[in-house]
Amino acid sequence: MGMIRSWRVSVLVAGHAVNDLYQGAVPALVPFWITQRHYGYVAAAGIALAAAVLSSLAQPVFGWLTDRRPLPALVPAGMTLAGLGIACSGLGESYAWTWTAVALSGLGVAAYHPESARLARLATRGSHTGMSWYSLGGTVGFALAPLAVTPVVDRAGLPGTAWLGIPAVLCALVTVACLRGVGAAPAGGPTRSPGGTGDWGSFLRLSGLVICRSVVVFGLSTFLAVHVQQRVHGGPVAGAVALVVLFGAGAIGTLLGGRLADRYGRVRVVRPAYAATVVALAGVACAPGPAVYPFVAAVGICAYVPFSLHVTLGQDYLPHRVGTASGLTLGLAVSVGGLTAPVLGAMAQAWSLPTALATLTVLPALAWALSRRLPEPRPMAFATTSKELQR
Repeated sequence: MGMIRSWRVSVLVAGHAVNDLYQGAVPALVPFWITQRHYGYVAAAGIALAAAVLSSLAQPVFGWLTDRRPLPALVPAGMTLAGLGIACSGLGESYAWTWTAVALSGLGVAAYHPESARLARLATRGSHTGMSWYSLGGTVGFALAPLAVTPVVDRAGLPGTAWLGIPAVLCALVTVACLRGVGAAPAGGPTRSPGGTGDWGSFLRLSGLVICRSVVVFGLSTFLAVHVQQRVHGGPVAGAVALVVLFGAGAIGTLLGGRLADRYGRVRVVRPAYAATVVALAGVACAPGPAVYPFVAAVGICAYVPFSLHVTLGQDYLPHRVGTASGLTLGLAVSVGGLTAPVLGAMAQAWSLPTALATLTVLPALAWALSRRLPEPRPMAFATTSKELQR
């Protein structure tokens, strides 16, 4: 993995993990808001929704700003704000304090993503495998958030969130040193021809794929533990194992997608991945007993194969608006699934949880249909004179 030999790329991967840990910290804090602050379900969900919505709405704005002028300082600054927002969320007693702190954390997440995705694409020189490592960082950070948050807050109470800001500050300092003098000017980034507006039609179809995947991943991860417990007639451990399998397989799928795309092309990899997701989801909904676990692993692999490929496809469909494309694809990937998860819950309550999960199969089928109209874009060219991110 030549691209990962660059210590600067490694720092970006680690930084993405730390930044997205604070996204995953929000749902991990929900039970503590309910038990320690006695918030109702609606009030607790309102805090989580504030972070998701503000993050998703602000990411395209930050992307637009970075298209006008590269702003590498947003990477450590966004990470720091994301961490300090979560750190401060447990220090005040009022609902307004908690809501504001978590919302500011979401704003920090939004500031981080578009510019870090641009720098990661530059650092990896357009390698899909390299970008899959960058995406893997975010997946791992989100998945590890409950393991980081729960022991700290369980032992120290909600004021213990103050300790959670330490990783952001430390990683931001390392990132500042890593990015010093890098990326402040367009030189060395993707080369751009004058004029042109990009392929907005293909980008909109790609956005449809991103939305479908977001609803599937967030909806499944929200209710998977409960579903598996019912299937295997087990306790919380059975549900926790299912989540570990889902996210562990997702990590494999993320890396596999980059490697396959480097060999066969992105669109040719995305299409069968979504077709296979349909079958795997149906297996999760219908498989009896422990047989559900292999299907959970299959969903994790198939649904995460396209993850990093969405980002680079969006950048190549809009080569003159790389930041905007990154902000939109990453923002949609976070927000839409979170917004629609309550709908899936209402369906489960009205019918049954297996039936609700079975309805998710419609979405990867739609994504497969949309992907059939996606062209493989010409990858962005990179200036050969810039070597500052390869050292």
